[in-house]
Amino acid sequence: MGNPKLIAMIPARIGSTRLKMKNLALINGRPMISYDIQAAQNADVFDRIILNSDHDLFRHIAERHGIEFYARPEQLGSSTTKSDDVVADFIDSYPCEAVAWVNTTSPLQPSEEIAQVVNHFWHEGFDSLITVKDEQVHCMYKGRPVNFDRDGLFAQTQDLTPVQPFVYSVMMWRTKPFMEATGRTGTPFFAAKRAPIPSASYRR
Repeated sequence: MGNPKLIAMIPARIGSTRLKMKNLALINGRPMISYDIQAAQNADVFDRIILNSDHDLFRHIAERHGIEFYARPEQLGSSTTKSDDVVADFIDSYPCEAVAWVNTTSPLQPSEEIAQVVNHFWHEGFDSLITVKDEQVHCMYKGRPVNFDRDGLFAQTQDLTPVQPFVYSVMMWRTKPFMEATGRTGTPFFAAKRAPIPSASYRR
C-alpha cells in the first residue's frame, strides 16, 4: 500500500500549564478528547486517524475508539515544545500527502465542519490552512484602532471590517512544502507557497 493522501493527527499532551489534564476533562461524562476523535471519524475524509501523545495513557483512549496511537518523543511533550516541531516529527514518522491537526480543545466542532474545511483545502489547492473566526468587534493594537476610526462616529459593529482570531480547530499542511520549509527556515507553519487562512463557522 502506498502512502495515504491525508492523515488526521490528534495531538494530546498529558501536561498543561493553564488547565491541568485538559484533554481528559469530562464533558457529560466523556473525556473532551473523545468528542474530537468521534468528529474526525464521522467526517469520513481521512485515510488514517492517529492520536499523537507523549503519554501512554492516551494509547488506551485511541484503542477504545479504534484509531492508531503514536508515542511522540519525550522531549516533544513539554510546555515549551513548538507546534512546528510536533508536526515535523509526525510527518517524519507517517509520510503522507497532507496532514490535518484536529484540535482536542474544540469538542463542539461538528464532523460536517471538519469535512468542509478539508474539502476547501483540496479544492483551492492550498499548501497550508488554519481556521479562524470572523469577529465584528472594535479592536485596538498597541493603543491604535485596527478596524474603526477613533475620531469619527462610533461605528456599529455590523459595519466593522471583521478581525479574524485563530481558533485552531483544524490546521492543515501539504507535507512536502512543510518539510522543505522546516529544513530551509525552521519555521514552516506559514512558509509554504500559499498560506491562506479561511474562515470557519466555528462554534463556541
